[in-house]
Amino acid sequence: MRRRSFVFGMASAAALGADAVGALAQQRERPRRVAALLNLTSSDPEAQARLAAFLQGMQEEGWRVGGNLRVDIRWGDGDAETIRKGAAQVVALEPDVILASTNQVMTPLLRITRTIPIVFAAVTDPVAAGHVASLPRPGRNATGFTSAEYGLSVKWLELLKEIAPQVRRVAVVYSSSNPGGVPQFAAIQSMAPSLGVETVPIDLVNAESLERDVAAFARGDNPKAGLIVTRTSEVIVHRETIIRLVAEHKLPAVYPLRLFVNDGGLISYGPDIVDQHRRAASYVSRILKGEKVSELPVQTPIKYETIVNAKTAKTIGISLSASVLARADEVIE
Repeated sequence: MRRRSFVFGMASAAALGADAVGALAQQRERPRRVAALLNLTSSDPEAQARLAAFLQGMQEEGWRVGGNLRVDIRWGDGDAETIRKGAAQVVALEPDVILASTNQVMTPLLRITRTIPIVFAAVTDPVAAGHVASLPRPGRNATGFTSAEYGLSVKWLELLKEIAPQVRRVAVVYSSSNPGGVPQFAAIQSMAPSLGVETVPIDLVNAESLERDVAAFARGDNPKAGLIVTRTSEVIVHRETIIRLVAEHKLPAVYPLRLFVNDGGLISYGPDIVDQHRRAASYVSRILKGEKVSELPVQTPIKYETIVNAKTAKTIGISLSASVLARADEVIE
């Protein structure tokens, strides 16, 4: 009876044809599961661009959402408590891989799991943050794409002095609740004396405190005042308010990412974070296919880009030098 059943099964398979058999096998195959925890709000165009880049990357790697891949997404809204809850939720899903965006997301995730593979993007100095043992050999359950080392923050101060040599007082907008906020401010503060600059910290707690603190700073010696925005989730969430306040007080300001300049900021220097999320898909795919997360080296940015908004420069009365314009990767007119 067993042999007859086997022969009947083989005959049925032959009758169905190779395509049908392949379809049946695919139905039985468990879709792989990826959970994504992104630091921004779901309505933020930047957040949607990062997610779209990742999903496009996964498609290019041969993964189809709704077919051989399931993706569960949680949003952090730039809020530490929301991100902590989101981290607990994605770990509880027991996915095959977690996609994490920024240090603010990585820190709570690694407190909860040291077994689920994590691929990160837009993380600053993952070695100093304790996320990996080293860039070439992460050695733990996380790897990915770093945006910069903390020391790179001094480039913003150097750029500010180049576009506004008269600046002597610099407000630095950061978030002390973000793991990457204080180290970035500290790097800028350490360089300031050598450039003849006094740094004034503005700890972004909420929109109201931001309005108050920037206004108080700008009431000082305004012609010699400038502003630097660090690369943290909180400042990205509040970027419209920051750009508006800078414009109202006509402060020369340097930003960490091009999205600020696209929204009306003066000048930015930093990596392409959207592209990092697309590249993260290649690591997620390799892990799903069996490679060990601990053996995939952390990758650094392919390049850092300088973006200039010429219209904003005219509005606040900044004359950009020929060298700055020549060095810019893009000038928004």
